[in-house]
Amino acid sequence: MSVPGNLFILSAPSGAGKSSLIKALLAQPSERAMQVSVSHTTRAPRPGEVNGEHYHFVSVDEFKALIEDNAFYEWAEVFGNYYGTSEAAIDAQLQQGIDVFLDIDWQGAQQVRLRHPQVTTIFISPPSKDELLKRLQSRGQDSDEVIGERMAQAKSECSHFEEFDYIVVNDDFETALADLTTIVNNQRLKRSQQAIKHQQMFQKLLAD
Repeated sequence: MSVPGNLFILSAPSGAGKSSLIKALLAQPSERAMQVSVSHTTRAPRPGEVNGEHYHFVSVDEFKALIEDNAFYEWAEVFGNYYGTSEAAIDAQLQQGIDVFLDIDWQGAQQVRLRHPQVTTIFISPPSKDELLKRLQSRGQDSDEVIGERMAQAKSECSHFEEFDYIVVNDDFETALADLTTIVNNQRLKRSQQAIKHQQMFQKLLAD
């Protein structure tokens, strides 16, 4: 019997370093395959984005039909575009023994938890408001008005930290990455997973 994969949710305010941490985590050697979930969206592809790799790009009608079919673990409308996580696609990956990571906000996490109670939820937090502001400003991508909106949104995101199983404070990147790696390994070492992985070993240990 193959060991099923683990489902993880990573949430964080913009600028906390979540994307960089996920990228670094997946680049590390691992005994088990890991990948970030590919969401469905109704927005148009951006230059360089590949359908099925970055997103599954669908029409509004197609997306609404999937909602009617109850096909999503979670979905939301953001600035006029729909985004959703396919339950069938995630479950298929988990059955193959792949650890899957969902990059979604606290609202999406609440939806997923209702349909998949075993999910492991992780909140990536900045160490302070000042550091978060510095990171957002250093990007050089947003106006002061947009940065102000992101800071207000960050406060809203951080107010839900108590809903998560684990908290990783991204002050020093390497320390945060080590903490995130520890959480992933901890889930793999749980009895439910180890009992399947080492089934024959335990049978021999307990044999007369």
